[in-house]
Amino acid sequence: MMHINLLPYREEKRKVKRQRFYGLFALVSVLACLIVFAVYTVIDGHVEAQERKNAFLKQEIAALDKQIDEIKRLKDQAQAMLARKQVIESLQQDRAEAVRLLSELARQMPEGVYIRSLKQTGQSIAMVGYAQSSARVSTLMRNIESSPWLEKPQLMEIKAVTVDRKRINEFNMRAAIRRVSAQAQEARKK
Repeated sequence: MMHINLLPYREEKRKVKRQRFYGLFALVSVLACLIVFAVYTVIDGHVEAQERKNAFLKQEIAALDKQIDEIKRLKDQAQAMLARKQVIESLQQDRAEAVRLLSELARQMPEGVYIRSLKQTGQSIAMVGYAQSSARVSTLMRNIESSPWLEKPQLMEIKAVTVDRKRINEFNMRAAIRRVSAQAQEARKK
């Protein structure tokens, strides 16, 4: 029987297999690196695109915030203008009120009643005056109650005093001014 030594052949075959293994390992490693690099590049591209979108949105939000501030400022200006308009309308309505008040008081004043002082605070007037009798003060109160411009007379005090050696009654009275709308004023003028 013959013996053939195949050791170097096997050794070579193992060497070739090992080289193929290392070659395949290197190829797979390179492919894995390329795949990781490609995935990283794609993800990085998506992240950068999202960051650009976020930056754009931040710029637009800042622009809209400026517009909102401008709108708020314009609304505040509009409210201020409306408040001024209301004040002017109120002044227009009330500009003749003092003349109307004095004219109405002169019309409603009975004979023998004299006003010493008159003070208006808002829609209320306070009168201090003299009357020949307390009956004339009550007549004044009835006249004020029936007046279209005055209402709610309240006698605060009445007392007897001596002025220039004459005995008369001093009274302190309050009344309210009746607010009339602009339409009602136009109707009264006609």
